[in-house]
Amino acid sequence: MQVILIQAPLIWENPKANRNYFETKINEINSAVDLIVLPEMFTSGFTMNPENVAETMQGETITWLTALTKTKNCAITGSLVVQESGNFYNRLVFVFPSGEIQFYNKRHLFTLAGEDKVYTSGNQKIVVDYLGWKICPLICYDLRFPAFSRNIENYDVLIYVASWPKTRTNAWDALLKARAIENMSYTIGVNRIGADANGYEYIGHSQAVDFLGNYIQVPLETEGLFLVELEKEKMLETRQKLGFLNDRDSFEIENR
Repeated sequence: MQVILIQAPLIWENPKANRNYFETKINEINSAVDLIVLPEMFTSGFTMNPENVAETMQGETITWLTALTKTKNCAITGSLVVQESGNFYNRLVFVFPSGEIQFYNKRHLFTLAGEDKVYTSGNQKIVVDYLGWKICPLICYDLRFPAFSRNIENYDVLIYVASWPKTRTNAWDALLKARAIENMSYTIGVNRIGADANGYEYIGHSQAVDFLGNYIQVPLETEGLFLVELEKEKMLETRQKLGFLNDRDSFEIENR
């Protein structure tokens, strides 16, 4: 599977400008790819003012994504602020080229920033079936909670979209490798760069790690599009040879 990671500065609380930016970048892709991954809250930056930027699932960004996936004949995923039934969600959408949409509401809200005060937590992990791959998409702070990402579904790819600040970059790098190793899964992290309106700096370090913890895309701090190729057969052969997932614990996570 060919995957593009887009590491970008985000324009604060300006969905139209961010859509225009990402459309320009995506149109620079001149070869066939299967999946494009955008950062967390890619239309606004990590805002605690959801009323300024929230959209519905019939809004401009979803309409734009659906049209873009059809034009490029690839899937696109990333998170945005969605208002639904009187609640605000930090919602990751996975948009298929067919127009089908699956979504995941961020479970672990970032209490340090007060995200839990303005957004509603999700309680359902999802695994997306796409092109014969099983993909588990999660959001930023979820990275710190390995029980929720535990590979009990035999997924093939774990994806984190993020607004992870520079001050905790070491944790971002270490935890992405840990999630890849413990789950024997390709693990992708896509983070933004630049600064937000609150003065927080982001240096990216978007990356892709294989099922043994080796980089297939090293962390970089520059704006750009990074192409990675994932090889499913190689991963399955390694899982069968080592058998580590056969010894995993069995447990259930309570919804809250």
